[in-house]
Amino acid sequence: MIETHGLVCAYPGGPVLRFADVSVPQGGTLLLRGPSGSGKSSWLALVAGLLTPSAGSLQVAGQEVAALGPSARDAWRAQQLGFLPQKLHLSEALSVADNLALVFFAAGLPVDHAAIAQGLAALGVADLARRKPAQLSVGQAQRVALARALLLRPRVLLTDEPTASLDDAACAAALQLLQRSAQQNGATLVVATHDARVLQLLAQAQVLTFAASTDEALA
Repeated sequence: MIETHGLVCAYPGGPVLRFADVSVPQGGTLLLRGPSGSGKSSWLALVAGLLTPSAGSLQVAGQEVAALGPSARDAWRAQQLGFLPQKLHLSEALSVADNLALVFFAAGLPVDHAAIAQGLAALGVADLARRKPAQLSVGQAQRVALARALLLRPRVLLTDEPTASLDDAACAAALQLLQRSAQQNGATLVVATHDARVLQLLAQAQVLTFAASTDEALA
């Protein structure tokens, strides 16, 4: 679940972002709608504990994020959140399997090679485990990054422009994959997008709209 009240993010010498209150139940879907530069990434960073709110309250998966110290917040993020960024950030020097192993290191857990194999198999990319990212297609790389995000069965799955540069068929397939993966894991799904196709394909989702010309997000 994600619940916010009076959430504000003030950048030193920069804009003050005031966000509308939201309450997303566990297992629900939230769309962050708005053009690039409208504040969607800042909202995601607040939810992930990468930014600290200037005012207001923010609970994610039952945790008041701002109450955690830096090291506790890092551990909580690694264990409770999955993140699928627009730029997938797969290490080119490592194999697919070793990229997924980094998740366990970040969470302070022993590497579970069986879980890595199962996670890749669940997304249909088990045969890619020993390949390097440069050897993957765009779609394969996205599936690998999603497997990485879901590896520890996070309670919240954050995605940033997951359909960017995809054609219509690939866009629909990517969203179906995200929804199915989140449902199987019981995760709350957040999709930040300015892609109008996503709004049509996820028409039943809760929406938080970010305006282009103001620093306020409106429910």
